[in-house]
Amino acid sequence: MKGNWIPFLLGSFVGTLLASLCIGLILFFLFRPATQWLLGKFVKRIMDERYPENIFEMVSAMRKISPQIVLENSLRAASGQVIERPFGSPRKFLNFDGLIFSPAQLAVFPAPEYAQVDLSITIGPMANKPLKLKIPIMPGGMGYGIGISEKVKIAIAKGTAAAGTLSNTGEGPLLPEERKYAKHVIIQYNSGKWSKEPEILKQADAIEIHFGQGASAGSASFIPGEYIQGRASQVMGVEGEEVVVIPSLHPDIQNPEDLKNVVEKLRSITGGVPIGVKICASNILEADLEIAIQAGVDFISIDGGQAGTKGGPPILEDDFGLPTIYALSRAVQYLQERGVKDRVSLLSGGGYATPGECLKALALGADGIFMGTAIVWAMTHDQVTKAIPWEPPTELAFYPGALKDKFDTEAAAEALENFFAAFVEEMEIAILSLGKTSLREVTVKDLVALDEWTSNVTHVPLAYLPKGTQRGERMDDIGV
Repeated sequence: MKGNWIPFLLGSFVGTLLASLCIGLILFFLFRPATQWLLGKFVKRIMDERYPENIFEMVSAMRKISPQIVLENSLRAASGQVIERPFGSPRKFLNFDGLIFSPAQLAVFPAPEYAQVDLSITIGPMANKPLKLKIPIMPGGMGYGIGISEKVKIAIAKGTAAAGTLSNTGEGPLLPEERKYAKHVIIQYNSGKWSKEPEILKQADAIEIHFGQGASAGSASFIPGEYIQGRASQVMGVEGEEVVVIPSLHPDIQNPEDLKNVVEKLRSITGGVPIGVKICASNILEADLEIAIQAGVDFISIDGGQAGTKGGPPILEDDFGLPTIYALSRAVQYLQERGVKDRVSLLSGGGYATPGECLKALALGADGIFMGTAIVWAMTHDQVTKAIPWEPPTELAFYPGALKDKFDTEAAAEALENFFAAFVEEMEIAILSLGKTSLREVTVKDLVALDEWTSNVTHVPLAYLPKGTQRGERMDDIGV
């Protein structure tokens, strides 16, 4: 028997293989008729059943109300509370797609391909300590504790330092590690009670007085204490509080005249770093801008309606605030009319995701661009596999996220540095293609509008149409 085990195993293997092949062949030949039978039953049921009993009624209903709205209404029905949607509104606002750059070729030559391109910007040029950055792209305010985790905050600090731009505390507190690793930090002076001490404010390279933002307007925030446990609650000074409230109004700014006093106080404490305001874009934008100008601010940050947040009521994300391109165009025009455009820096945020959008905004008159959602995705680009398909990627990045400990800070910082490098290199190529070598040389004159709506909003001239074509005629109707 000892010598017979090899033939025995070989025979068993061959038998198993043949059986598997037979089963496979049977399934192969049965697959088509079985599939046809099942499909026939399914189609017959859809085609014959009354609409109220027909599964296709869901398709019809979701063409009337989108699946996202159906889901959000189900969440409302389940909880009986206001829902908070991360990343802002999915709605399609008027954007920068209606603008294109006019390339240099013969009448204007492109710049040499090896020419150095200057992308540097200065925030608050008239301040005692202007803030100078190597690139015009910056992360928007993302609050530690109230939004993102410690690891994400440190990754942003390291990635921005390597890229030559800044970090922004958002409405959260100043994390000591953020100040340690970031080259430049904007501290948001918000209506909460944290990060108000002079020893903290003195660490800022600029201060942004927060009044509103695109995804949550100027509303108050109510954050359950259970979401801010551990170190964040200690840094914020809210340990043991059942609900952490960020009021809609600043305790020391109860009327427009109070803003000037706060600006002067902050300027005195910090020794003259740029002091600015952060607002969302309303239809009385010019009145808001005038108050900021009268208060003597060094910069103004404006969020358009496409801005994102850690989570906000859909009604504020979808139905409040002017689109970014409206807000930017109106702000530039007003600051120019008031004769302060050269001394008050204008920073724009809200839905920016591509180099082209950012360069168009800079050409329209923005001095710098804030980005949020796109930067979070860039940092977590391949780390999302640690969450999906069972959990959303936000569980990696948000402070109360169940997977936040799996977030790799160093990998995220490197990814963010790479993102900025590739992003601005595309902008450099575009600037050379305009025949220029400096961001400051790129102006509204380099743009043309493709439709009257965008032209009217931005005051960018409409592209010329072929002779004999009526302005209202669609371009695709004339073969363009």
